[in-house]
Amino acid sequence: MRPGAATLTPSEPKGDGTVERRTPREKKRLSYLKDGRNEYGENDKSSRRNVRLNKRAPNSANRRRARTALAALLGPPDGVRAGAAEERLTGRRPKRWRKFPDAPLGVVVDGALQRRAETDPAGAGRAAARLRRVRSRFDWASRADDPLLPPHEVRRVRSAPAGDGAADRA
Repeated sequence: MRPGAATLTPSEPKGDGTVERRTPREKKRLSYLKDGRNEYGENDKSSRRNVRLNKRAPNSANRRRARTALAALLGPPDGVRAGAAEERLTGRRPKRWRKFPDAPLGVVVDGALQRRAETDPAGAGRAAARLRRVRSRFDWASRADDPLLPPHEVRRVRSAPAGDGAADRA
């Protein structure tokens, strides 16, 4: 198991100290929601090395660009050269890199079943039935929790005021 990964316990303690057992159906639903799958297309183990590398590379490039811009200022002070160096430093947005989380297992399974239904016309009915069965396990508390929504739709739903009703229109 990955360090820091969320674990699903087979039972959940109540406030009074008793334990309520989860049914297999509830365990599967939680697994579809909380288990992550790497959709980037690389081995998940290589991410340990590549995350460090990808965080280092843009910072190094930004430092290199600043160093070359400031190298033009060597020698006696000159306002024109200083202005040109400052323009060169601030004229471009600094490079950056961001991590993004793994996709929920339910989204990955949903995508695989959709591809299977599109590519195999003979088994399209069977794949469509499986797709309905998988999607029936998704009972989101709110529309913003739905991982099947595209990211721009999720932002629109989350940024809408609560009483606006925009979440229903999206």
